[in-house]
Amino acid sequence: MLKTFAFNFLLFSTLLRAHGGNNGIIDFPDVPGFKTLVCDLHIHTVFSDGSVWPNIRVMEAKREHIDVIATTEHLEYQPWKADIPHPDRNRSFEYAKHFAKNSDVMVINGSEITRGMPPGHANAIFITDANKLLVDDPMEAFKEARKQDAFIFWNHPYWIAQSPDAKVILSDMNLELINEGLLEGIEVVNDTTFSDHALQIALDFNLTILGTSDIHDLIDWQYKLPEGGHRPVTLVFATEKTKPALKRALKKGRTVVWYNDKLIGKSDHLQSLIASCIKVEASSYIKNSTVAHTKISNNSDAPFMLRNNSQYNFYNSTDFVTIPPHGSTILDIRIEEKKKSFTLEFEVLNAISAPATHPIIRLTVRPKY
Repeated sequence: MLKTFAFNFLLFSTLLRAHGGNNGIIDFPDVPGFKTLVCDLHIHTVFSDGSVWPNIRVMEAKREHIDVIATTEHLEYQPWKADIPHPDRNRSFEYAKHFAKNSDVMVINGSEITRGMPPGHANAIFITDANKLLVDDPMEAFKEARKQDAFIFWNHPYWIAQSPDAKVILSDMNLELINEGLLEGIEVVNDTTFSDHALQIALDFNLTILGTSDIHDLIDWQYKLPEGGHRPVTLVFATEKTKPALKRALKKGRTVVWYNDKLIGKSDHLQSLIASCIKVEASSYIKNSTVAHTKISNNSDAPFMLRNNSQYNFYNSTDFVTIPPHGSTILDIRIEEKKKSFTLEFEVLNAISAPATHPIIRLTVRPKY
C-alpha cells in the first residue's frame, strides 16, 4: 500500500510541476453575512469505482483551494473489492480525513446510495456510519441516512443510462422521498453535464441546487486544468467554515453552482454573489463632455458576460460587455447631461436563475466632475 501511495504522489507531483498558471484555483468572494465555501460533494476513489487513492483527492483539493470535499463511494458498487477488500464502508473517509489533517480541506463523510430507477442514485453526506446504509430496501437506506442526520441529494437525475432522453423521471418513489424530506437537494450539474429540467424541479420543490465533479479519474485530465479549465463545484454560503454551519447552509439552500464559466442558482443567492463580485471602481467625466469614463472591476473567477438593459449606451462598446475574471473593463457611458449619480442595468448572460432566465444587476455610478 505504501508503494501505491508513493507512486500516486510522484505522479501527482509531476503533473503539478507541469501545469503552471493558477492550477485550477477557484476563487470567489464572501457575500454579506456569509463565507463562500467552495465544495465538491461527490467524488470517488479506489474504494468504489474511482482510479486514485483518497490522498490524491485531498491533494487536488488543496491545490485548487477547495474548502470541502465529501467522500461518496458507491455502497452497492465495489468493482475493485477483489483487489482492495474493505468491508468497512467508512474507510475512504478515514483515509481522506487523515491526509487532510493540518490542511484547510474539510472532509465530510458520505456515501452514494446506488440503485436503479426508481429511486436512482443519491448522496448522503454528514453520515456517522456508512455501513448501516447498506441494506436491501432503498427506502430503508434513505431512512437510515435521515437517522444519522444526513443531508441527502439526488445525483444526476437526468443521467442517460437511467433516462435515455435525459429528462428527470419523477417517479412516485422519488416524490415520496422529496415529500418526506429524504431528498433535500438535486444535482443540476454533474461532471460535464447540465439539466435545466433538474433546475426547474429544484425551483418547483424548493430543493437545494448542487453541482459536483463526480470525479473518478484525475481532475486535471477531466477538466483540462492546464488549459484553464475548472471542476464544477457548489459555492455554499455559510456563517463559518464548520461542519454544522455548512450543513445548515445546505439545508437552507444557500448555494450557487460554478460550472463551465457559468453560475447557476436561485435568484436571491445569485444576486448576492454577483453584487459581491462586480464593483464600480472609479468614474469621471471626460473633459468637455457628458461621457462618464467608468472602470468596473471583477474580483471573482467568473468572466461576466453582460447585456446592457439600461437607458444609456456606450462610446467605446456595444451593448455586450465582458468583465474578465479578476480584472476590469472600461465603459465610456454616454448621457445627455452630467449627473451626480445614475444607474446601469445589465442582464448577466452567463448566470442562470431558472431555465432560459438570467438575473438582472444594477450598478450605481457616481462620476467625479
